[in-house]
Amino acid sequence: MTTQNNKQINLYLFKNVSTIFKHYIIPTLILVLFFGQSAIAQDRVITLDEAIKLGVESSNQLKLSRAKVDQAVSEYEQAKDKSKPTGSASFGYDRAEILANKLDFGPNSFALPKNDNAWLGILSFNETILGAGKLKYAQQSTELLTQVARLDVDNDKDQITYDIINAYYTLYKVLQSKKVVEQNLATVDEQIKQSQRFFDQGLVTKNDVLRFQLQRANIQLNGIDLETNRKIVNYNLDVMLGLPETTQLSISEINLNNKQIDPVTNYVDTALAIRVELRQLDLRAKVAETSIKNVKANTLPTLAASGSAYYVATSASPFPQSGSYLTPIVFGLNLSWSFSSLWDNKNKVTEAKIQRQEVDYSRALKVNDVKKEVNENYQNYVAALDKINLLQTSIEQAGENNKILESKYKSNIASATDRADAETLLYQAQINLELAKADAGLAYYTLLKSTGKLNK
Repeated sequence: MTTQNNKQINLYLFKNVSTIFKHYIIPTLILVLFFGQSAIAQDRVITLDEAIKLGVESSNQLKLSRAKVDQAVSEYEQAKDKSKPTGSASFGYDRAEILANKLDFGPNSFALPKNDNAWLGILSFNETILGAGKLKYAQQSTELLTQVARLDVDNDKDQITYDIINAYYTLYKVLQSKKVVEQNLATVDEQIKQSQRFFDQGLVTKNDVLRFQLQRANIQLNGIDLETNRKIVNYNLDVMLGLPETTQLSISEINLNNKQIDPVTNYVDTALAIRVELRQLDLRAKVAETSIKNVKANTLPTLAASGSAYYVATSASPFPQSGSYLTPIVFGLNLSWSFSSLWDNKNKVTEAKIQRQEVDYSRALKVNDVKKEVNENYQNYVAALDKINLLQTSIEQAGENNKILESKYKSNIASATDRADAETLLYQAQINLELAKADAGLAYYTLLKSTGKLNK
């Protein structure tokens, strides 16, 4: 009896443990795993190199540009195909039912059969001998345009990379500003507590306490604006990088060490040598030269060789039978010349030359634009470095001033207003320095982009 009871108790416990495990423990584990993975997926520290790599890989604009390159390559291959010999083959059957088959011319009358069959097969080849220059020029033009399309990919990649860098630095600026806000809130909270103690002791007025509380409210307002900007920039960067839109991005420390600055002429020379737009215009100049040659080729004669083989059979069967078919083979040369092109092609050549000049003018304008762009970005970077040096000095001065006013305030020599103003100056100097560092980093990449070396 005891053994039976133990078995029943064990069975009861097993069933209940299974039920508890099934209905409570397993769902709990699933929720923990799910939300744990979600939290990991939604928080990510990302470096600039990782951001650029993700953005380039997920860019639909780059995919579109590469598709255009594939199209240009296909057009080039089609132009090459046109220079190959052409050929065709055909085979057909005709049956004639002759209803009226007699012609009466007196002694020369004759009659046709009531019906007849006809099989006709043709095999032909054609090859241009003279005048193939137009096909060669077409190949050259499409090959050059393919190179232009490839440079479009490089240009788009530079722009996408720069957009990512811009968004990355913008997020960095916001996050750094939020850190300063948090630090200043902690400082103001301490000042509020201290001023409240002084007020309780009758050392300061209620207005002094309110002054610090107002300063805290202003800092909080700034923090609200920064958080709004952070959400906007973070979302946009998620989209650019192809990440889930709920991913909260954090940025590791950016190396803001000042890059060695060369003379502005070095950057200008580099830009003139490798900027994608200038290289594209050089290629388009070659396309225009090829177009001139192509138009001039219209005045030249053409010579083509051809060969044809025929199979003609009048039997009902398509297969050759002795004495029932003919197989003539024909070879030929065809020389043609549209001599009217000597006078009606002249203006076409003039138009092609004008288009070539337009490319030269466009390049000259672009060279001027590039020079001005590089110089402007160079000066902005130099100015950003100067601002950093100046702001570092101002922070030292603001910090020293803050210490002096803090000591005077504790000694009841300075007013709460002077104390708050000193903290505000230090707070603003800290924010300005962080923003200036990020601006300098972005200015450096802007300079690189204008020289064409952003991805090189």
